[in-house]
Amino acid sequence: MPTTPSPPESRSAVRSLLRLWPYVRPVRARLSTAAFIAIVASCIGLVIPLVLKWMVDGPIADRDPAGVWLGALYLLLLGLAEAALFGFRRWLVARPLSHVEAEMRADLYRHLQRLPVAFHDRWPSGQLLSRATTDLMLLRMFLAFPLTFLLVNGVTILVGVIIMLIQDWTLGLVILVPAVPVLITCVVFEKRYSGAARRAQDQVGDLTTVVEESVLGIRIIKGFGRHRSQARAFRELSGKLRGTELHKARLLATILGVIVTLPELAIGAALVLGAVQVADGSLSAGTLVAFLSTALALRWPVDSIGFLLAMSQEAATATERYFEVMDAQPESGPADAAAPRGAERRTGPPAGAGSTEGLRFENVSFRYPDAPEGSTPVLRRIDLHIRPGESLALVGATGSGKTTLTALVPRLHEVTEGRITLGGTDIAEMSREELRSRVAVAFEEPTLFSASVGENVLMGGGAGEEDLGRALAVAQADFAHALPRGVDTQVGEQGLSLSGGQRQRLALARAVVGRPDFLVLDDPLSALDVHTEAAVEAALRRVLADTTALIVAHRPSTVLLADRVALLSGGRITAVGTHHELLRTSPEYAHLMSGAPAGEEEDQR
Repeated sequence: MPTTPSPPESRSAVRSLLRLWPYVRPVRARLSTAAFIAIVASCIGLVIPLVLKWMVDGPIADRDPAGVWLGALYLLLLGLAEAALFGFRRWLVARPLSHVEAEMRADLYRHLQRLPVAFHDRWPSGQLLSRATTDLMLLRMFLAFPLTFLLVNGVTILVGVIIMLIQDWTLGLVILVPAVPVLITCVVFEKRYSGAARRAQDQVGDLTTVVEESVLGIRIIKGFGRHRSQARAFRELSGKLRGTELHKARLLATILGVIVTLPELAIGAALVLGAVQVADGSLSAGTLVAFLSTALALRWPVDSIGFLLAMSQEAATATERYFEVMDAQPESGPADAAAPRGAERRTGPPAGAGSTEGLRFENVSFRYPDAPEGSTPVLRRIDLHIRPGESLALVGATGSGKTTLTALVPRLHEVTEGRITLGGTDIAEMSREELRSRVAVAFEEPTLFSASVGENVLMGGGAGEEDLGRALAVAQADFAHALPRGVDTQVGEQGLSLSGGQRQRLALARAVVGRPDFLVLDDPLSALDVHTEAAVEAALRRVLADTTALIVAHRPSTVLLADRVALLSGGRITAVGTHHELLRTSPEYAHLMSGAPAGEEEDQR
């Protein structure tokens, strides 16, 4: 079940929304102009009641048809001007706000690429997806509508109240009576709605995670007949989201009930009191018509307060969720700015073999960042030297820390103690761009993208068709040429249209295509059949002859690719030597290579 990261301490909606200023600043001129135009348009709407007053007390009272037609013309022109100004305001904000949304989404994506692997291990993918889609859509809607109209409607209400007080201050005071209870209701609503909005948006992220996992894992769900349990999990999360949305709807209905009902009662009271004043001659009929028309013109600005506040709270929550990710610390190190667009893995003659230092682990220890304080490190005091041009196999039982050790080389994780040097240089002093241009990685679980075979392989570097063909040949991935469109064939999401062995061979081709100085291979042949494995090993031997490599191995055939072997046990390097030396001197290594179940080796002695 997906888990939602704990939200930070809540802050006021205004403080949260102010964090959008760096994105809004470049378009502030157009937004300010749009707000001014909207205020002018609303004030034009308030002139209409004054024209009605002139018509009632003038042409209508004097039975002047020409004056009535002139007044109607004024009303038509005022209405057209109001509509045109609001349309112009919409045109002003549409393009810049779509640009703001795009910039925020691009910044989020770039930042996600720079966040450490530990961050992505903790965060469900659905939570990140919902922040990049739903939350940013809410922010664009806020900038386009509530941000402007909270100001516009506030000014409109203020100007309208002043007009009504000037026309008749006693009726104006009657209209102002509901102001206090409405303000109190808004304050209470804001506090309660903010919590519900946060809960709903987090639940959308959880629901997105379930949908994504169900789509990606559809083969497992169908294979094990788990569609009912997955559907049940989906219904539970969907039911929780529905309950939260209904709670939000009840809160919104409550504030709308207060905001709509109390002003309506005040208008009704003003109508009765005004009619009495007209009857006794202390108020003109035109003034009463203008007063009531102004009050009715203010109905929408007042009624909209509820959903404008609701949209603002949702936008504030979306802002908090967005900056929860943006505030996460990216991978640290020198010159860690994002690589220039279009930068590719460096190609050329391998420098690893010519280096006098190779790859060295010096007293390296590692503990995961979220591990309890004082817990035993996953890796402890690792001292290991892979000489230039040498291949070292890393062997150990399941859970001994092999994959973690290989992840330290390209700095997918940072060492807790000690250091790792590459060609004599501490990798912590190298930019990740430089480091990862020299180190290529092939993981045990190959990941392919929704792109062509060629595009997936050339992600590892390479200059074109020649390098692509060479890499496919090394990985024994010539099957790619037999696909419907050859290397231009789309492999589909996660490469699930291919077999596990095919995906693994393409991942291996991606690792070797850029002729890297250093290769880190995490059990790269585990999904291959015996004959394909032998062919790949023969080709890899030629590659490894000119490359410094660290290879995680579980089978003797893979171990034999390496010049030496290191045994990792309990987070420590306990033995280093050739395959045959360790078979003679290390019972644990001999047991691992024998493939016998625990205890069976003793029975055979």
